[in-house]
Order: sequence, then structure tokens, then C-alpha cells
Amino acid sequence: MQRQSDLFWYQTLLCQQTSQKDPCLSGSCNPQLGDLMVGRSTQLSASSTCGLDEPQNYCIIGYLEKCFTCDSRLPYDRYGNTHSHRIENVITTFDPERKTKWWQSENGVHEVSIRLDLETLFQFSHLVLTFKSFRPAAMLVERSKDFGQNWKVIRYFAEDCSLWFPSVSKQPADSIDDVVCDSRYSGSDPSTNGEVVLKALDPIFELGNPYATNIQDLITVTNIRVNFTGLFTLGDTLLGRRRRNPQDKYYYALYNMVVRGHCFCHGHASRCTPQDTDGLGCVCQHNTAGENCERCQDFHHDSPWRPGGENPANTCRRCNCNGHSDSCHFDASRLEATGGLSGGVCEDCRHDRMGSQCESCGPFLYQDPHRATDDPQACIPCDCDPVGSEGGGLCDALSGRCVCKENVEGRRCDQCRLGFFGLREDNPAGCQVCRCHVLGSLGSCDKLTGNCECDHLASGPQCDQCPVGLRTGQCWNSLLLRCSPQDGHCHCLPNMGGQRCSEPAPGFFLPPLDYFLYEAELAAPLNDYQPLTWTGLGLVRVLAGAGLRFTVDNIPSSLDYQLVINYESEQLWVRCLAQGHLNMVHGAAWTRTCNQPRIFSLTGKDTALFLIHSASAFDLLCIYILITYYLCVTYCIFVSRRGVLDSPVCLTRGSRYFVDVVFNKHSGSDGFGAHILVDSMGLIPSIEAVQDFCSQRDVDSFRQSHCIGLSVELQPEELLPKVCEGITKSLSARIHNGALLCRCNTDGSLGPSCSEVGGFCDCKPNVIGRCCDTCAPLTFDFGPDGCKPCECDPRGSLSELCEPIRGQCVCRSELTGRRCDRCQPAFWDFPSCRPCECNKLSDVCDEQTGECLHCREHATGDMCERCVEGYYGNPVSGQPCQPCLCPEVPNSGQFFATSCKQDPQSLALICKCREGHTGPRCDRCSPGFYGDLGLPGNSCKQCPCNNNINPGDRDACNSLTGECQRCLYNTMGPRCQDCKPGYYGDAMDQACKECSCDRRGTVVTECPLGSPCFCNSKTGQCPCRTGVLGILCDECADGYWNLQGASGCQACSCDFVHSFSNICDKVTGQCPCRPEFGGRQCDECGENHFGNPDVQCISCDCNIEGTEHPSCDPETGECICRVGVSGIFCDECTPGYVSEFPACNECHPCTALWAEDVTDVQRAAVRMRTFLPHNGYGNMFPGDSRHLRQMLKMEHFTDPVLERVDEIQKLHEIQRLHEAFILDEKRVRNGNKAIEDSMDTRHQVKHDLSMCSSKGNMMSVEKKVQQLSMVNLNKIVSTNLKT
Repeated sequence: MQRQSDLFWYQTLLCQQTSQKDPCLSGSCNPQLGDLMVGRSTQLSASSTCGLDEPQNYCIIGYLEKCFTCDSRLPYDRYGNTHSHRIENVITTFDPERKTKWWQSENGVHEVSIRLDLETLFQFSHLVLTFKSFRPAAMLVERSKDFGQNWKVIRYFAEDCSLWFPSVSKQPADSIDDVVCDSRYSGSDPSTNGEVVLKALDPIFELGNPYATNIQDLITVTNIRVNFTGLFTLGDTLLGRRRRNPQDKYYYALYNMVVRGHCFCHGHASRCTPQDTDGLGCVCQHNTAGENCERCQDFHHDSPWRPGGENPANTCRRCNCNGHSDSCHFDASRLEATGGLSGGVCEDCRHDRMGSQCESCGPFLYQDPHRATDDPQACIPCDCDPVGSEGGGLCDALSGRCVCKENVEGRRCDQCRLGFFGLREDNPAGCQVCRCHVLGSLGSCDKLTGNCECDHLASGPQCDQCPVGLRTGQCWNSLLLRCSPQDGHCHCLPNMGGQRCSEPAPGFFLPPLDYFLYEAELAAPLNDYQPLTWTGLGLVRVLAGAGLRFTVDNIPSSLDYQLVINYESEQLWVRCLAQGHLNMVHGAAWTRTCNQPRIFSLTGKDTALFLIHSASAFDLLCIYILITYYLCVTYCIFVSRRGVLDSPVCLTRGSRYFVDVVFNKHSGSDGFGAHILVDSMGLIPSIEAVQDFCSQRDVDSFRQSHCIGLSVELQPEELLPKVCEGITKSLSARIHNGALLCRCNTDGSLGPSCSEVGGFCDCKPNVIGRCCDTCAPLTFDFGPDGCKPCECDPRGSLSELCEPIRGQCVCRSELTGRRCDRCQPAFWDFPSCRPCECNKLSDVCDEQTGECLHCREHATGDMCERCVEGYYGNPVSGQPCQPCLCPEVPNSGQFFATSCKQDPQSLALICKCREGHTGPRCDRCSPGFYGDLGLPGNSCKQCPCNNNINPGDRDACNSLTGECQRCLYNTMGPRCQDCKPGYYGDAMDQACKECSCDRRGTVVTECPLGSPCFCNSKTGQCPCRTGVLGILCDECADGYWNLQGASGCQACSCDFVHSFSNICDKVTGQCPCRPEFGGRQCDECGENHFGNPDVQCISCDCNIEGTEHPSCDPETGECICRVGVSGIFCDECTPGYVSEFPACNECHPCTALWAEDVTDVQRAAVRMRTFLPHNGYGNMFPGDSRHLRQMLKMEHFTDPVLERVDEIQKLHEIQRLHEAFILDEKRVRNGNKAIEDSMDTRHQVKHDLSMCSSKGNMMSVEKKVQQLSMVNLNKIVSTNLKT
């Protein structure tokens, strides 16, 4: 079943992909997004589901609550079990009746979670939850990337974030990975079909690198969990017991849950497929592998694995092991060392190979020059003597040349060098040095025994003893070739010193025998031959048939000189290295003059012709030399060569000579040798030509020791043997008549001194030359700081050398720059430097991306493949870009289109109008836009109506001026910038709301009946009446009450003496009275008090528990008892009521009947007494009369009753007297009030009189005063007392 689900998921992802081009071919790629819920019902779970164990009732919220049954014991079935609400119901289907099924939790459970477990890593895009119930009051979403071991919260959701998640920020996120609380998806509206949407990457933030660590951490998941933490309720869950439990209508219910994402393939796959194990796997591209393309394929580790990107460097490259290994690994240090070219290191090299690319032969083996590097048999054994070679027989892995010990030589390293003897395996240097005295011996010692051959004047085992009468050594560098017989000091040549004149003076040196060198770069080309090429390496490349002319004008002595040509051959690495060895063959004898050039041949097919003639006598000296040289057209090295003219040439001091050298190619040679590299020409003096230098026997001895002509035979890198050093120094001194001045260059040398032999100065870094006046190879810019390194980029230069002055490297044809580190214009992608593909419409492109720059003829695009905005055509097919007439051409001030195209059928021009323009030629403004297009530079602008018009309404604003005419959303104004009268809010945000003023407190003129009230258009403040406040004028101000009044709130008017303040209750108007006072305005005596509030309020002392309200009469102070209570202070129960005060519950109805009977008996008893004689009963009845006894007994019973009746009568009398007293007191109080009123009147009259005394006639006032007589006053008082 799982495999079938995965297959469905796979088919969903790959829909319509098979016919499309694989996006991985052009760079980064990812599978299409899909719903990760589909096909994973078994991996979806919920912590709470209704009806799983037994049917469960639930209700829905509404005017009439309806209840239903949830039974999830079996899965949902459209026809047989529609009451099942399991979690798998939330997986999206395209069933038209999908709203008939949903997932639902148990009733009243707040903490519920839903969890989706994925089988591998996926990239999560967004989550959408669609609720059938209210959305949760609080919830959070979590993710895990380690299969549920650790969880991280993605987002919190709550209606009140401060209440549910107080520690989480509710402000908008500052960065893409901030975790905040969102309140947008937790409200009560809507009550159903509400959504919660979560995007893994908030689109308001710029993404940057999608494969950055923090971005990948946000979107990479193996599990997603949704935690509901709080049900949304209506506040009735805490009410008392009802007919039905209110919790039954609160639960979570989901219609759909969508989790969008795709397989996590690191940008290296465009699709996924089901794997052998459960789950999906990426179909990896770019030579990557792994379930998520998280590593490079085997044997593709030449570049590091990286997430997919547009750069080809993000592709795993195949290792190059030259066919000698099938496995490799990546090494970052090798990638850095090779400048990013290769980072693969081959493993387990076969065929005796070693090295990062199996490119080298193993120890004691070397590369066969006749076999290719990938040949399994290319490594052959070294042929080296283990005694004389390093490492017991090691050789150079490329050339096979044996690596000799320090004092050993020979092809196989099997013989001692000149001046050494005794080859031994245990000697690290191989041979030990000969101990022969330099001046007393004829040369080196025997290479086997070490025995020295002494001069005829020397003796001893090491030839270091003289016969009697002679000193050791001879005066080779003296003027007379002999020393002083007294002290042995020789008479020295100029600038020579020492006892034997063997050392040059300080600041002077002895030149070597090959001191006279004439550089080829300074030679002049012969006009009659082919042109020459200077290589920049100190060499001149001479083609066949070309020639050089050297000028010789510095001959120090008239001697015979050997003529030498120093040259190099460019030879192919491995293929050419073993070829071109130079052998010397003696030619014909030298003559002073000739008619044809003399020929002296060396081994080879090609020839060089030497013509030497004196500049003054024009005597010609002709030499003909054959030289072998080779040219290889691929990567070459340079092998130094030296061609020597064996027969000397006699040159005269003070003369000037031109030496013409012409190179001819033998007719039988092939085209493989097309040129030769000439370094210099040298002149080496012949020892035999130095007069009186030494005897013939000495010459023969030096020849025997191979010292004569040795400097010619030596390779440049070899040193002169010590045995010959003395003879060469002496010969140099004789030739140059002593030592020469050092002449060290002050800019290039470290000081003025030089070496005694050769005159080599101590040079600054990167400076070479005997006088330190030349930059070393690979450097340039000679100056006081030495020379700078060339740093030629090996990827773009043909050589590591550069031009010595400016440092210009020799670049490949497509490259430029001093270091050859960038492509030429019209090329890109260094170092391959591919031509820019710009459809012939641009000559330059971006050096990194190849994007064409500065496209001509109105073209644009990465390849100038399309027209710029405002032009149409097809540059790819050669159709030029022509201006769009919409309605005018671009840059005319009346061009209103972004582009245009030509209908292929009608050839009519179709303009694509800019926003706000319409019409076939974009010459009209669209609805919602305005502008006078007849004026140059004008265009259609959006109507400035702040989004308060219908953009599809053509008449919404004036088409010329832009004035708004049909404002919506209760707005008004030329820009719909204000709310209409009767509305307030932010018109810019379409938030104008109707004024909700309370008509009771609003000024009547601003809130007329039958029309809306007018309020402040910005704040909504209503115009309030006096004493009213609040935004809606719905509240009385302090000191006012009774908003319901006809004129709004009225003043409290609290008595300022008897109240604490003038702020009264805003509904009842009750003022805060001081103790003893009451009334609404505190102008009366308070509860349980009576009297005159202006004079004094006296406490009634009534028992509050037994009184009505008010508790006493405000004038008399008489307590007003409630029913069932009596007494002066209302502190006892009335007869007929139970005597337990203050309850005083009514007695049983029989009590009243009994009281009536007792009263009747009392009355009868009193009446009967009237019938009894006053002198007793004796006269009426006999003493023992039965009637008498009964009468006496009755009298005995009636006496207590009569006594009780008397007491009641006394009580009634007291009550009557109290009422009379109270009435009298009231009369007295009324009288006092009348007197006080009179006094107030008199005082007022007096005050008025005092104010009016100066105003004229007082007769009317006096008349009124005389009418105030005491008689009338007494009558008023008497009347009040009576009443």
C-alpha cells in the first residue's frame, strides 16, 4: 500500500514534465511542489479524535443548538459511515462533496496535536489549514529535521498573543528566521471555513542565497506538528448546571490540511522516484548521488560538492587518473594549490603509478618517452648504479636521468667527478675530494686510488712540497713571472694583490674566460633575410633563412679566440626531451681570408653560416656550422645548447668587427624544425695564444687535466673544477692586464663589492646580472626596490615570463591584461574565453556570465536576442528592430507602450500599452487614469483618488484633470481624501465609518432627527452638549447627571456645605452627603435623622432593623416601624408576631382568634362586676351555695385579666401623650421658622435700603416697612402653632 501511495505522489509531481526540457541542463533545479499529505494517510496522526472508542455526541453553535453523533470506530464511507471523522479525512481530494467529511477532536479538549511523519528529508513551502469549526484561540506549528528527535517552533498563532504566549514577540518579524506570534488567523470571524496560512519563507524578505544554512534550516523537514492549545469559546463554559453540557459544542474540526513541498535534492534534481526502500529519492543530475543528492558520484570528486546553482562550478567533475585508478577523493588543499583547477586525489594507483592524478611513476621507475601517460606499460625501471646514485638507484621520474650523489657523475652515476676519488656506497657524497696541491699538481688525482701527479718542480704525496731553493707556487699573475728572492712577494699586475698576486684588489674582480658575451637581443637583424622574433626570455627566435649581426668592439688583447653560439631549442615535454643532443665534430682549418664561407659542422641537418669581417679592413673570415634544433607546437620546455667553433679566430685589440650569423635549413629536413632560439655569441681566449704565460709542458699538463677550453665545454649550470681555478684566474689576469672594476649597479645591488672571480655583485630580490642591472626571469620593472614578480596567470599566458619593463605577459590570443588574467573584448568565461554570442549586435559581453553589453540597433537581452521596449523585430533571424508607433516613436514624449508586435497574418502592429493606456495605439487613458495626451511629455496617470473609486468606471475621475467624481467607501473631495459628513476615519485606508453619536448628549443642531449625526471626520469626536463628554457624547461629565433628560445632562447642584463634593451619581444624581444629611442634593436631614438641615439634624435613634425607609419622620423624628415591629424605637415585635426581634415573623392565625376571645372575656368580666353587690355575696347566696362558689372562682380568674387590661390602657395613654408632644413640638418648630423668615426679610430690606439710600425717593420703601407690623406677625405665628 505504501508503495502505491508513493507512486501516486510521484505521478502527481511529474505531471506534464516528460515533454518539457530538463531544467537541470541549465543550472539549479528542483522538483515541482506538491501536497506532501497525499498518499501518506498512514503517516498522519492526531492526539484526539471524536468517537474512536465509542459514539460521542457533539453540538453546533447557533440560535437553535443541534446535536449530532460522531462514530469514528470505522473509516469514513460516503454511503455507509458518514459520521466518521478520522484524521485522514483532512487529506485533500477533488471530490465535489468533499465538505461532507472532516476530522474532529473530542469535545472540550484544549491540547490537541496533528503530526505528519515523512519518510525522508523534504523542503517545506507552506501550510494551509481550513477549519469547519472556529479557528483555535491559540496554536503553534513545529518542525523537525531529525525524524522527531528535536523540534523547533515555526510560528505562534493567537487571538491575544500577550495572554497565550507572553514571552513571544507579537511585532512583525525583523528577519526571515525570527519566530513571532501572529494574531491574524485566530479571530471568531468566520465561524467556519476559516483558514490558517503559514509560509516557511516570508515573502517580504529578500531571499538572497537559497542554500544558506539558515534558509535550509527553515525549510528542511522530516516531520511537521500542529499543536492546538486553546479552544475558542463564547464564555459559557463556566456557567452553572444546564440542561446540556456547554463543552459539547466546543471542539476542533478541520476540512483540509495542505502541506506543500517537494523532495529535498539540494538543487540537483528535477524529479523524484520511488526507491527500493519505502519512500522517494531524487533522480540526481550534475554528477551527484545520494538520497538527497548530498554528495558527488563516485569518481567525480575533482571539484567540491556544492548545492545547485547557476555556476557550472557547482557541478561535480570527473577525476583524471590517466586510466590508472577507479576511485578518488576530494582534497581542498589541492584545489587551492592548483588555483581551483583540480581538487581530486586518485586512490590506489595501478601500473606502478603515484601522484594526485597517477601521473608519475613510482620509485626506481620513470616514464618511457615513447609511450603515452595512460599506457599501463609506460613506467620502466631506472638504470642507475645504486652505489653512486641517491636513494640506492633513484632516477628522475620523467627523463630517467639518474640522480647522482654530490661528488659522482656519469649516466649511471658510476664514476667520481673530476677532483674526487674512491666511490663508496656508505659515503653520502659518493666520493671524497682529491687533496692535491693546486699549483704543485698537474691536475686531478686518480679516481680510484687518489694518487696525485706532481709538477716537475713539486714533490710529496700531495704535490705540496718544493725542491730546495724554490718557494711553493709560481707568480702566475705577476709582471715578471717570478717572486722576490728576499720575501717571496710577486710583482703584481694592476689591481692584483697578495704575496702571489693571486687575489684581486677590493672592488675589483677577475673576469671568467667566457666573459665576452654578445646578447642576441642586442644584435641587429640582417635585412636580406626573414624577420626575427624576440621571445621576452632573453632569446631571439630565428626562422630558417634569417640572420643576426653581432658587433664586437671590446677586445682586450690581440689573441686567438674561440667563437661560441649559445642557443636553446623548444622541445615538447616528454616527446622532445630525449632528442637534440649536441655532438661536436671538427671542421676544416681556419684561414685568414676566403672567397666562400668555411664550414665547420656539428651533428644535425640544419646549418648556421658565420661571416666575420673587420669594420676597417673588410677582411672576411668565413665559418660554416651545422646545428640541430627542434620545434614542438604543444607545451614546451627549453633545453640549453652551445655550439663551438673549434678552430680559434685571431682578433686584434682596438679593432671593430661585425659577425654575421645566417641560419639555413637543410633541404632534406622536414618542417618540424622551423626555427631556433639564439641566446648570445661568446668569445673565449685560447690559452696557447697568451705569450709567456706558461711553458709547453705546463700547457700539456693542463690539457691532461682538461683545464684548457674547459669553460667552453661546461654547461651553464656547472662549476669550474677547483683544480683548474688557479690557471683560469691567472689567464684572466694576463688577458685583461690585471683585475677589472666591479661596477655594481646602485639600484639593483646591495653594495659596491662583487665576487673576486666573475665580478658578480650581491643583487636585490629578483635582480640578476653580473652588475645586478637586469630583472630575473619571471620579474619586471627594474628599480631601487628590485624587480616585481610577473605573476602571469598560468591559465591565460603562454609563458611565465613577462616583458621586463612594463611586465606584460605573453597572452593567448583571446586573453588580455598585464597578467593575462581576463578575456579580450568580445570574449568571456576566463580562462576558456569563449566568443560573445550577441547576434552581431554587440562586441562586448560580461566577462563572468557572457551577457551581452551595449547591444546596438535597439536590441537587448543576454544575447541581444530581442528588441528593447518600444521596438519590434527578431534580431536572431536577422529582422532589425523597428520603432513601435504607439502612437509615436519611443523617446518622442508620446510613446505609451512597453512593447509591440506584428500580427503574422495581417501584419498590423499590435501595441502592448503601458499601465493606464488603452486603444490600438495606446492613445487613450484607461478607466481609473487621466491625462492630456495631446501635450508632449504627458502620460496617463492613475487617478489620485486614494483607491476610493471603482477603477473600471470610466467616469470615476475627470479624464483630463484627474479630479475624482464618484468617490466610494463614504469618501469625498477632489481626491476622495476625506470622509463624507456623518462619517469619520482614514479615507486613505477605505476606513470611513458612520458617526455613532448618542443623540441624548449631542448638540441638537449637529444631530437632527431623521439624518445622521456629524462628528469630527478624523477622530469621530461628536459635538457634545454642556456637561456631556466622550467620543460619542454618551457620558455625563463630573458634576452632571441624568443623560436621559430632555436637555441632556443637568447639574448636580449638591449643597456645598452638606456634601463632600459637587460630583454626584451620573444616573441617580445622588450627591455624596456628609453624615447626618441626605436627600439627592444633601439639602435634607439624612437617614435616621430629623430636624432643620439649615440649623441641626437630630438622630432619631430608630433601630434600623425594625424600620421602613425612611426610618423616621423628617420633621418629628417619629420612628416608622415596618409591619410586625412596634415600639418607640421600632425595636420590639408587635402582638400577633413572634417576639424574636428583628425577625418578628407573623404568628399563627389562631393567635388572633384567641386574642379576640380573651378580649370578649375581659369585657364580659367587667360587665359582670357591675352586677355584684358592693357589700359582698353573703346577702345573695348562702355560704355554701354552689353558685356562690362559682362566682368566687370566676372572680379569681378575671382579676388578673382586668389587671392586664388596665396596663394596656395605661400604655395607650402614654402613646397618646407622646403623639400630642410631637404635635406640639412641630408647631413650635413651625413658629420658629416663621420668626426666622421674618428676620431674614428684615435684614434683606435693610440691605436693600442701604444700597438704595442715595438713589432718590424712599417713600415707597418706607411704606412697605410700616406695613410689617408685629400684630400681623403674631397672627401668623399663632396660626402656625394651631396647625
